Amino acid sequence: MVEGGVVKADTTEFSECWKTTWRTPYIMRLALSAGIGGLLFGYDTGVISGALLYIREDFQEVDRKTWLQEVIVSMAVAGAIFGAAFGGWMNDRFGRKLSILVADALFFVGAIVMALAPAPWMIILGRIFVGLGVGMASMTAPLYISEASPARIRGALVSTNGLLITGGQFLSYLINLAFTKAPGTWRWMLGVAGAPAVVQFVLMLSLPESPRWLYRRDKVEEARSILEKIYPANEVEDELKALKLSVDAEKADEQAIGDNFIAKLKGALGNAVVRRGLYAGVTVQVAQQFSGINTVMYYSPTIVQFAGFASNKTAMALSLVTSGLNAVGSIVSMAFVDRYGRRRLMIVSMFGIISCLVVLSVVFFQAASHAPKINQFDSTHFATNATCPSYLSAPTPSSWNCMSCLKADCGFCANGANEYSPGACLAMTTDLENSCQGKHRTWFKDGCPSKFGFLAVVFLGLYIITYSPGMGTVPWIVNSEIYPLKYRGFGGGVAAVFNWVCNLIVSLTFLTLTKALGSSGTFLLFAGYCVIGLIFIYWFVPETKGLQFEEVEKMLESGYKPKAFRRKSKSDKQSP
Repeated sequence: MVEGGVVKADTTEFSECWKTTWRTPYIMRLALSAGIGGLLFGYDTGVISGALLYIREDFQEVDRKTWLQEVIVSMAVAGAIFGAAFGGWMNDRFGRKLSILVADALFFVGAIVMALAPAPWMIILGRIFVGLGVGMASMTAPLYISEASPARIRGALVSTNGLLITGGQFLSYLINLAFTKAPGTWRWMLGVAGAPAVVQFVLMLSLPESPRWLYRRDKVEEARSILEKIYPANEVEDELKALKLSVDAEKADEQAIGDNFIAKLKGALGNAVVRRGLYAGVTVQVAQQFSGINTVMYYSPTIVQFAGFASNKTAMALSLVTSGLNAVGSIVSMAFVDRYGRRRLMIVSMFGIISCLVVLSVVFFQAASHAPKINQFDSTHFATNATCPSYLSAPTPSSWNCMSCLKADCGFCANGANEYSPGACLAMTTDLENSCQGKHRTWFKDGCPSKFGFLAVVFLGLYIITYSPGMGTVPWIVNSEIYPLKYRGFGGGVAAVFNWVCNLIVSLTFLTLTKALGSSGTFLLFAGYCVIGLIFIYWFVPETKGLQFEEVEKMLESGYKPKAFRRKSKSDKQSP
């Protein structure tokens, strides 16, 4: 996964989930209705990758200003940071149900604003609205499902929310592909998100509030009536007693550590166990984002165009593969995370990510080095005043190739007979683009024709395969296990904020980095970040597989060290 939490569930729990929901369909109705929030979360974070290609065609200022493209993409992430914070307050004050309804309203308003946007600033405004909805949905949907599910199948039901997020991202690529030939293209792509928001809003109106929230508000009878719909009659009283014990413990924790952020932060930093837990939890969240995953999820078609596939439709079709692999990887993680452990899965994942990023860097470097040369006659005689101004004033124009042309903010009109042969370097105008295409030649403005392009797509796919089962899902599992019970919500929240902020930094700088360092240098930079992340994971993150929370706490109390750096105990020395 890219964002959001994952609750682990084994095959036994999924089997029990199927049996329970078959007997009590109301439970699945609750989970799927709330889970639409996860679907919207995934859709709205993924859809912009394809829509951006067509927004650039409609607004020349967006096409020419890299920072404007980055702002359009990243404003949803910025909105999500504030949406998560606001959602946390709203969840506690007004309940989970109202929070989901407000998130739906934000999703719908954002989708309509973007679909009708007459200018880029309106798209940005719509992305902020959508981001607020994403932030609220990212925490409220799994919380509602968790609190409205029987304990024995809770992990399986909450896991469906994670699958719906990656499923939403995959759906966004399908929708993008479906509307490539429709009038309005990007307006439909962005506007479609309003439909599921309306569906969820209507469904949630007929569903109850979370029984846990009602119980905390002393609405015991209302909580009981909901539990009666979820549990068999002979289990309702036991669940009420368990709910009472859980709520009482939660209130006691709040009194012990304080109910405001400053008090909790002081308590956390003053507690060695929590502090070491935060080292691990924050490390894996920062490493997840600086692996560059959201450059792929937000800019995948653009990266494919960097590799030399000029067609928007082709770029989106190839990007669909990476999104599908991400969804499959989430399922694979559930099968292996309890068998091989969290730490090992992340370390193996990081080695794979680093290898793929280094190879991608080499591929893009080779593509740039072997880009088609510029045909001087074709460039200067294509049309009146058509030649790229920088090419005309260059001291050594004979050394120019397609990549030199694109770096000068000009367009490359490929050779009509063979696009790998020398072509024309022309000024970046819509008229010249149309003229080039009118001569049955391909217009390149983001990447150059390259025989290495297919390798970039292959290794983008391998990157996702190695990322998704490990660094995609495991950081969220680690954060659900690494903190003492009374600090679990606070610790997970702090780590999630680091995740969102790093997500914002990466999405807001990717295109600028590619301009400054080139695609090759940018992927190599992310590989360097991953090496640092790997070292930190090795040093700070313990294995929590199969350990009780108390055992994790005891391990952190004495201070975790990697096995290679621990002093051998007498029992270790005596063992063969």
